[in-house]
Amino acid sequence: MTQTIFPPSEAFQDQAYISSLDEYRELVKQANDDPEAYWGSLADEFLTWSTPYTTLLDSDRAPFYRWFDGGQLNASYLCLDRHITTKAGQTALLWEGESGETRKYTYKELFARVNELSFVLRSEFGVTKGDRVVLYLPMIPEAVIAMLACARLGAIHVVVFGGFSAEVLRERVIDTDAKLIITADGASRHGKPYLLKSTVDTALEESSEGRKVLVVEHNHGIVSWTEGRDFHYTDLMKAAAGQRVNPEPMDSEDPLFILHTSGSTGKPKGIVHSTAGYMLWAQYTTKNVFDLHDNDIFWCTADIGWITGHTYVAYGPLALGGTTMLYEGTPTYPDTGRWWKNIEKHHVSQFYTAPTAIRLLHKDGADEPTKYDLSTLKVLGTVGEPINPEAWLWYYETVGGSRCPIVDTWWQTETGGHIISPLPGATPTKPGSATLPLPGIQLDILDEHGVAVPNGEKGLLCITKPWPSMLRTVWNAPERYESTYFSTVTLGGKPVYFSGDGAYRDEDGYVVITGRVDDVINISGHRVGTAEVESVIAGHPAIAEAAVVTKPDAIRGERIAAFVVLNPGFTPDETTLLKEMNALLRTEISAMVSVTEVYFVPGLPKTRSGKILRRILRALARNEPLTADISTLENPDIVTAIQTILESK
Repeated sequence: MTQTIFPPSEAFQDQAYISSLDEYRELVKQANDDPEAYWGSLADEFLTWSTPYTTLLDSDRAPFYRWFDGGQLNASYLCLDRHITTKAGQTALLWEGESGETRKYTYKELFARVNELSFVLRSEFGVTKGDRVVLYLPMIPEAVIAMLACARLGAIHVVVFGGFSAEVLRERVIDTDAKLIITADGASRHGKPYLLKSTVDTALEESSEGRKVLVVEHNHGIVSWTEGRDFHYTDLMKAAAGQRVNPEPMDSEDPLFILHTSGSTGKPKGIVHSTAGYMLWAQYTTKNVFDLHDNDIFWCTADIGWITGHTYVAYGPLALGGTTMLYEGTPTYPDTGRWWKNIEKHHVSQFYTAPTAIRLLHKDGADEPTKYDLSTLKVLGTVGEPINPEAWLWYYETVGGSRCPIVDTWWQTETGGHIISPLPGATPTKPGSATLPLPGIQLDILDEHGVAVPNGEKGLLCITKPWPSMLRTVWNAPERYESTYFSTVTLGGKPVYFSGDGAYRDEDGYVVITGRVDDVINISGHRVGTAEVESVIAGHPAIAEAAVVTKPDAIRGERIAAFVVLNPGFTPDETTLLKEMNALLRTEISAMVSVTEVYFVPGLPKTRSGKILRRILRALARNEPLTADISTLENPDIVTAIQTILESK
């Protein structure tokens, strides 16, 4: 299939940090020829050491790699102290609430608040280096302040998404043996208040011994109170006004944070990230993938509870001395123009969001971006899942005015930062492709025997050499770290990191992600990723979004059922749509791949980070018991609505 290629504009290249494909290739060559010199130069550029490192990479205990051994530094210092003399008056953190309320923190003000909270954590709760502190907060400035305060003390923060249930919260508190939970009384979503403190109370019913709770007063809801356990954030911060805390010297390999990933089965994994390697890559990718310059306003819409929020809301932009924006609300409240209004109001220059949000806004508000002045935008980004070409083109043409490069980024909680992405001033882009690995990332697509597959052939997406921001272990489960990430594929007799994703390279060597290998459809021996099928289906003009699952088939092994959300104004009948969808699949994938059942649904079950929970749809399609926890969904009611539709067929 012929694809349109979108090269960077000359105007963008003129001001870009990396300004041509030749320059990119030269950086790749440098990194491959002398990796120690390459990574050492980046450490010199992005990290400020209190004690210089002595060993750049220690591979003796692979896959438990150690980077920058012997060095000491502090992440809070990188984000705050080193900017105070030059950027004290610059806005560091810009926040807008769902109601339209705004708050701004200069670097001087953010430095003060972080120091004061560090003092509170140490003096009132005895938090010291190595302690775990759970943060269960909405998207408010105090979330970033709490992260940086923990980092300042050397405490390990464990952020839990504020939409998770009490059971999920309890699980993470117990797994990390956290001594303190920082939460808020409540927040607002879709114009309606909701409580967080009550969820913490429930979570601690069976695990409260020795634990304290610090409560930020945000929506001033009425909450229960346990004397001796619960404490008011505002009161303690007032008492700590003007206090200063020196940043704790942290060894390069000391943990900065734990962030749990929730798989479809088994106990969630507590992914551990170190201080130096993570902070290096957070800055490198923020600077170069988004081409972030002084006076830019960077807005990543991810919640602080996800790795995207850690790296591209907090640590990356702030360590670079940039201005980062937080927004508390949803993209559709009070209407589908809210995000575009925010961009106009705050002069956003880099905008980073998920394909699921792009598809939603395309479906429900395709013309809304044209009502706002989006001329300050320079770079658009996508994250979380492959983006289908139709949504990519709308994003490029309507939101970006056909002038903003799109960086379609592939990475994971485990990688800490971007692994595959266009560089906006260097890489010609193709809708639907993450393009090329970043310089320094040794990536290949292998078969199960560790043999590289030819271009055009699907294989396993592997990273064959260690990189600084890689996860260091799974909390309290080092054997799970090895078995999950380093036991599937070996190369030259040595285990390599397997991402869990399938992919292929096209004729230009660009990487196309086909989705999780455990999300594979097998029809008559023909294996294809769900993401591939969904992308093709979503190219039909009647379809806004699609999710596909399999049902058992006595002859072919599996058959495909599609759940589709229609674009406004389309009411196709099932037979016609099936015929047209399968014609697309036959042309773009294979005659072996076809949908046998289609269900018109009002929405898809998604987490609040935008991921479609296909295991729920699979259970519904197969009429199996629904065992998945639906409390973490953006809209749990959608499950009942889909059940009703299936029962009526």
